[in-house]
Amino acid sequence: MHMTPVKSETTAIGEVLTKFVASDPSMFELISDDINFRIDHFRDDADTSWQQATSREGMMAMIERLGREVFPKGTEALSVETLVLGDGWHLTQFNQRFFYGVRQRDVTSLTYIISHETDGVMDFFRETVTTILDA
Repeated sequence: MHMTPVKSETTAIGEVLTKFVASDPSMFELISDDINFRIDHFRDDADTSWQQATSREGMMAMIERLGREVFPKGTEALSVETLVLGDGWHLTQFNQRFFYGVRQRDVTSLTYIISHETDGVMDFFRETVTTILDA
């Protein structure tokens, strides 16, 4: 298998991340009604059990809670790099800086996202937060 870099903004995941960073609720137009969504953390003791959704409505509620508890001051994308895996699948590296409400401090975080899209609509999202470092 050959993974090909692609401009993130040409993918559903790239558009969703751009709209997420901009706090643009139109991001949900790019989400399937039956999204399979989950965020996991590597070696972090934060409770992420609620960071999952199986519907667009569930994801909207979860994103609203993320905004309140995790990103109370929003986030800034430092870099977004996406690889095409084939058949609608993408691997995205998302590096961001934000005020982390859980720790009450500025942090940077590197995450990896596996996503799938059909006809420009994201229907699968798995994010692994690999680092949360004090900025």
